[in-house]
Amino acid sequence: MTFNKASSVRFSKPTSVLPYETQNITNLYTLSKKLGQGQYGTTYLCTENSTGKKYACKSIPKRKLLCREDCDDVWREIQIMHHLAENPNVVTIKGTYEDSLHVHLVMELCEGGELFDRIVAKGLYSEREAARLIKTIVGVVEACHSLGVIHRDLKPENFLFESTAEDSPLKATDFGLSVFYQPGDTFSDVVGSPFYVAPEVLNKLYGPEADVWSVGVILYILLSGVPPFWAGKLSFSACVFSETDAGIFRQILQGKIDFETLPWPSISGGAKDLIRKMLVKDPKKRLTAYQVLSHPWIVDDTNVPDKPLDSAVLSRLKQFSAMNKIKKMACRVIAERLSEEEIGGLKELFRKIDKDQSGSITFDELRNGLRRVDSKIKESEIEDLMHAADVDENGTIDYGEFVAATLHLNKLEREENLASAFAYFDKDGSGYITIDELQLACKELGLSDHHLDEMIKEVDQDHDGQIDYGEFVTMMRKGNRGGGRRTMRSIINWEDAVESLEMSSIEAKCH
Repeated sequence: MTFNKASSVRFSKPTSVLPYETQNITNLYTLSKKLGQGQYGTTYLCTENSTGKKYACKSIPKRKLLCREDCDDVWREIQIMHHLAENPNVVTIKGTYEDSLHVHLVMELCEGGELFDRIVAKGLYSEREAARLIKTIVGVVEACHSLGVIHRDLKPENFLFESTAEDSPLKATDFGLSVFYQPGDTFSDVVGSPFYVAPEVLNKLYGPEADVWSVGVILYILLSGVPPFWAGKLSFSACVFSETDAGIFRQILQGKIDFETLPWPSISGGAKDLIRKMLVKDPKKRLTAYQVLSHPWIVDDTNVPDKPLDSAVLSRLKQFSAMNKIKKMACRVIAERLSEEEIGGLKELFRKIDKDQSGSITFDELRNGLRRVDSKIKESEIEDLMHAADVDENGTIDYGEFVAATLHLNKLEREENLASAFAYFDKDGSGYITIDELQLACKELGLSDHHLDEMIKEVDQDHDGQIDYGEFVTMMRKGNRGGGRRTMRSIINWEDAVESLEMSSIEAKCH
């Protein structure tokens, strides 16, 4: 089926992209040399005027945002970066700004360059080095999928080294094509990059398994220096932009992997076994991100995870259920003070579970949502989680309760959030939270005030009948676990390539 991009609604002039006004970026930062150029955005070195600290700033010209969908893509990219911000292997977003001509994303500066460039310079990696890098990359993919995000454009260009050191941490970037999803959701838009796109993406019916395929391609490249599916006999660095998309797509759909030519005869059977299982054509038979992390070639035999990780929603609900009432109230206060872009990902997860879009999650909706990620979860456990999240005890989980119960613990530990929450309870500014102040807070939040005296005793370490800031911080932190090139959606005509495959023309949002 042919999709005509021209049918999308186009703007007659640049319009607002962010749903709020921002300061002018030049009041806060000084932009200097260009670090990179993509089809839609240019990345600059920028310096924070107040501290002198260096960052990277991706500036996207609004004139290149041709339709509302393009603007939505930018806003979603910002939300997803905040949604993944606590992951140490994801480039951190510091702030977003908009002026009459550009949208600016200020991010962590990674000075070690792209994985792509290291592959080209190095030729190929040892198995030990490749395993270390793939473990990091798949860890990011597992975290994305756990948080309800599919990256959809995983490739070496979208992983940056923090520094130039050989053992520098690797960080994922460019979430411009990423989307929120719920287990069972499927997508049909053809997105990605030709060498890394999964066969089910070309067939317009795919889910998160497509990310695992892309990482399998990256692993093949790390070990051999060339991609597994391409239409020529040149080196990887030489063929990146010279082979026809049609030839690449044909090979991807055929799925034949070369393990015969050099250097494959000298590469271990374990590495080849993992690649085969990541590049299975049928996505239902392909390894999940967790299964890749558990593969013997990736992990030491003594360090294999004993079970799949919970989904982020499930694991965070479990953590929330173990909190005392005061800490739960503080979570609600902190949640209400976070910006829309910081909690945008949780809003998407809430909408996915709230099937009837009533604005609250019923027990049945929570049960159905959790069983999509853990089919063996017990009814009694779901009841306990429901009771824990339903702080006002009205029988449903409203949006505020959901966000409070699923916030990443690192957000609870930030000093500014702790200070803000403490100040909310400490109504008279005395530096102490009394039982009267807690009762007032319960009234404001619509909660019961039963057993508050017992809870204060639990937190009150010096037994003076009230909670000081140090005691409050200790309570909040107790039991918490520690914790490129083209960036925008771009429409490229793959018509010739697809016609040669006897497929209809594909509208592909691809780099």
